[in-house]
Amino acid sequence: MAEMTEGTEGFYEGLPVFSDFGRVSEAEAFAPLPDDWTLLVADIVRSRDAVAAGQYKTVNMVAAAVVTAVLNAAGRADLPFVFGGDGAMAAVPPSLAEAASEALVRVRVMARETAGLDLRVAAIPARDLRRQGADLRVAKFELSLGNNLAMFSGGGIELADTILKDETRVAPYRLAESSAAGPAPLDGLSCRWEALPAERGRMVTLILRPASGRVEDLKHLLFDLRSLLGIDLAASDPASAPVRRSSLKFRFPPSGLRMEARMVGWRRGTWRIYLSGFLASLAFVFGVVTGQRLGPFEPRKYLREVSLNTDFRKFDDTLRLVLDLDAGETAALSEYLASGEADGRLVYGMHVSHSALMTCLVFSIEQSRHIHFIDGAGGGFARAAVDFKARLAAASSAAPTAPPSV
Repeated sequence: MAEMTEGTEGFYEGLPVFSDFGRVSEAEAFAPLPDDWTLLVADIVRSRDAVAAGQYKTVNMVAAAVVTAVLNAAGRADLPFVFGGDGAMAAVPPSLAEAASEALVRVRVMARETAGLDLRVAAIPARDLRRQGADLRVAKFELSLGNNLAMFSGGGIELADTILKDETRVAPYRLAESSAAGPAPLDGLSCRWEALPAERGRMVTLILRPASGRVEDLKHLLFDLRSLLGIDLAASDPASAPVRRSSLKFRFPPSGLRMEARMVGWRRGTWRIYLSGFLASLAFVFGVVTGQRLGPFEPRKYLREVSLNTDFRKFDDTLRLVLDLDAGETAALSEYLASGEADGRLVYGMHVSHSALMTCLVFSIEQSRHIHFIDGAGGGFARAAVDFKARLAAASSAAPTAPPSV
């Protein structure tokens, strides 16, 4: 882990952690990201077209590569990041901004050359987001010992996304490509699990926000989900979690191994990465079948950790969930959301499929440092975001205007 220096460098590393997800509704759980930190942002251009063409797994892999590259460039320091399905963001302190920005640029080139996907990439200082009217506050949610997810409030994440997609506003922050760019630092990125089936019938990708936009009003939504629908997001292992030992599917060789080799092995040697992944997958299958420990790999321990270390619930001013629900729960949720939208209490976007996709970041099995990114199949978050934006626009146009002053 990278050594932090004095000043603001150790801000995130020193944040207190909490394991009760319900605390994302408490404003005091969040601390302001220091002004001299930089938010690195990336988004796949025309991701909806890529999803429609069946490239949703590739889209997820590129978004996960953004997080992987930044963390590797930062010496695998504990840093705040968010995976969005078709994009990602990560915040870095001043001493790591240059190296992390270069790594992000390399991911952009890699995505274009290996998958034909174009990435928008930018580096926006936290102080500039504040100057433009937003804040960027961070909380630290503990998945398991040593594995944390950042939660964000204050509107900074949404503003950064808006700036990134505006050609004029992003100009001062856009990252230029270097002709001398080497391979992207993607050690640890893997794509070996098969799709996770919805064991209860429906895999629901949900984007949900109180209409007020206030963090404190999120508690009412969390309460309703728990009391009315039985979806308890504060539980350490809720019944609606999409990843369970029984839902984990692995085939040999993994269907995603070629994609992993193309991306991780870009400018490093695709076949070398493929062979390494092939042998690791073979050892994995042997360990799981026999139950035997192979070096640092303890099959039962690792599989349990996989189910814990997922980002199926997260918050960045907006609640983002991937839930395994039965038909009755899905219908009840849809009815609740429609009612809340009609009452002006909430805004949402939803996509329903029959499985989820998992992309992995495994830094150390021995130290149990691994996190797994979840998205609904068929472009779950990308399609839910389209639904969300359409509903938000409709709600905004329907809002009554103030009468003229006299």
